[in-house]
Amino acid sequence: MCKLLIVCRVEFTNIKCEAVDKEFCTFEYCRLKSVNRTYKYISLKARILQLPITNAKVNGALYQRLNGYKPFLYNITLDCCKFFKNQKSNPVASFFYDTFKEFSNVNHSCPFNHDIVLDKLTAESINHRVTNILPFPEGQYMFKLNWNVSGINRMRSAGRCDAFELVLPPVLMMMKLLPLPVRCFSC
Repeated sequence: MCKLLIVCRVEFTNIKCEAVDKEFCTFEYCRLKSVNRTYKYISLKARILQLPITNAKVNGALYQRLNGYKPFLYNITLDCCKFFKNQKSNPVASFFYDTFKEFSNVNHSCPFNHDIVLDKLTAESINHRVTNILPFPEGQYMFKLNWNVSGINRMRSAGRCDAFELVLPPVLMMMKLLPLPVRCFSC
C-alpha cells in the first residue's frame, strides 16, 4: 500500500518572443494564457515575410535558476532541415521536439512555405516528459531559442517555468482528485 505520494508538476510562468529581423518575420501573438489556476497554455504565431525557408538552424538552451539563471544540461544548435529528415539523429532534440510537435505546424522537412504556429501547448503535455521520461529536479527553469535562417539571427523566444513536487496523502489518489504523474513511496 502506498503511504506517501509525490506529485510532480510543471507550471508556466512567462513567455517572450522577439522578431530580431522585422523584415523577415513578425510575431502576430506570443502569449501565456491562464484559463484558471491550474490550466495554462502557450500560443504563438510567427508570420514569416520571406518565404520559402530552405536553411534554418535553431539554438536551444536550458537554464536553471541558482543565484541567477545558470546553464542546465543542454545548449545545442540544430540544423532544422537535417533534423526533420531524420529525427532519430539527435535524441536530445527529439526529446524536446516530441514535447510540442502535436501543438505545432512545424512537422516536415524544408522548405517551409508557411507561418510558424504553436497552438495551446499546455503544462500537462510537458509534465509527463519532465517527470516520468527524463525527471528534472525541483526548481525554476528558463528555455531560450534563437532561430537563424540563412546564417542570420532572425527571431528568438524565451520562456520560464517552475518544476515542483507535492507530497500528499494517498487518499487523494483513491478519490481520483490527483492528476498524474504520481510516484508512490513507502516510509
